[in-house]
Parts: sequence; structure tokens; C-alpha cells
Amino acid sequence: MFPLRMSRWPWLLLGAIIVAAVIIPLLAGEQIADFGAALQPPGAGHLAGTDHSGYDLLVRTAEGLRVSLLIAVVCALAATALGLAIGVGAALVGGWVDAVVMRLVDGFNALPHLVVGIVIAAMWRGAPLAIVASIALTHWPAVARVVRAELLAVAEAGWVETAQLAGASRGFIARRHLIPAVTGQALVAMVVLLPHAVWHESTLSFLGVGLSPDRASLGTLLSEARGDILSGAWWTLAVPAAALIATALTFAAVGTLARRRHQPPVGRVW
Repeated sequence: MFPLRMSRWPWLLLGAIIVAAVIIPLLAGEQIADFGAALQPPGAGHLAGTDHSGYDLLVRTAEGLRVSLLIAVVCALAATALGLAIGVGAALVGGWVDAVVMRLVDGFNALPHLVVGIVIAAMWRGAPLAIVASIALTHWPAVARVVRAELLAVAEAGWVETAQLAGASRGFIARRHLIPAVTGQALVAMVVLLPHAVWHESTLSFLGVGLSPDRASLGTLLSEARGDILSGAWWTLAVPAAALIATALTFAAVGTLARRRHQPPVGRVW
């Protein structure tokens, strides 16, 4: 009973984070800047204090969390789809094509992800699509390598060889046996990518090459807090930073659980 409960808490935390990101802004409604209430510390009127524009920081952080989560999910989906397509294609074609693709994967892995992401995001500064592209194009190699390795292992299974001896085409074997076998690993890879996507989006926005300052995200809130904290408004940094750390750790815990669930047992024979 205890291990079961321990395996549930990351999912419960993830659900609570998503609900808070959706419900809090809806309950608060549209906020109006009130410079007379700027930089108020946490208290009864504003549980997390206010920022330099007088916005309620709790609501503002929930709005930023919602944007960061949405961008992270889109980035993870795009990176997983790209890695899945390349990994499946390389494993099915094989031969020199597989070798060339794997060398390209190694080359992409050797590139510093943050630097490449900054270059791509800076070309279309403030565009959400540029952030998605910068993260997806630097994180697909891990998915491609995992998918390819799983496909090569499944291809050696007896039932795949039986299908080949029975005259089944390569396309039929791929659709019926190979691709369904790696779907679980692709989903796990997507979940594992989510904390990376959250961190990278926040980093790009914090450095000023991500979302524009008028769009709330965890990164833009942290960037704005750099000036506020000099005047003693520590909560403008502490609240969004706590939300970022809690979200990343929760995604990491969920990814670990998903990976363990789909990990083949020791001594598994295909």
C-alpha cells in the first residue's frame, strides 16, 4: 500500500499544478494595473504580494505557469514527433542510411542546446513558434536514439522473423509490430522532455530572447523580478521561482515513474 501511495503523489502534484494554472486566473478575472498597490509584500489582501505594476503576483504566476506549461507540451510533442519519425526511418531503412542518420544525431547532441536555442529564438524574438522550434530542434536526438534502439531490439523478436518468413512486407511489419512496440517508449520520452522544455522556455525568456515582457510566463516574471528585488521586493523572485522549481521537479518525478513502468524487466527475452 505504501509504495502505491508513493507512486501517486507526483501525479497528484501535477494535477494540482495544472488545476491551479487554469482555475486561479479564471477566478481572478482580468487584472488592471494599479501602480498605487505596486510591490506590496504578501499579506491578507494579496497572498503572494504584488509586482511593480500592482498585479496580484499569485494570479500573475498562475498565468505565467499556464503559458509555460502550454509551450512545454507543444515543444515536447514536436520533439517527440520529429525524433520518432527519424528514429523509425533510420531503423527500418538500415544500412548506410542508418549510419549517416546516427552520425547526424551525434552531431546534434554535441551542440550546446542553450546556445543553439538562443540563436534560433533570437532570429524571431518574442515569437512563441520560435521558442517551440528552438527547443524541439535541440531535443529530438534523444528521442530518435531511444526509438531506434527499441526498434532494433524488437526486430530481433521471433514473431517478427516469423512474419518475415510468412511473406509479410516491411511496411506491414512496421505498422503491425514495430511502431506499436515503440509507442510506449516515445510517450515516456515525451514526458521526460517536459521538465527540459519548461527550463529552456524560462531560461530563454529570462535572457530576453523568449516571450515578450507583456506576455506572462515564468521566465518573463523572473526577468522582471531582477529589478524589483533590488528594492527589497524578494517575493517577486521567490514566488515564480518556487513555481518553476516545483513544476520541473514534478515533471521529473512523473517522467521517472513513467520510465520505470515501461522499463523492460531484467533478463527479458524478445
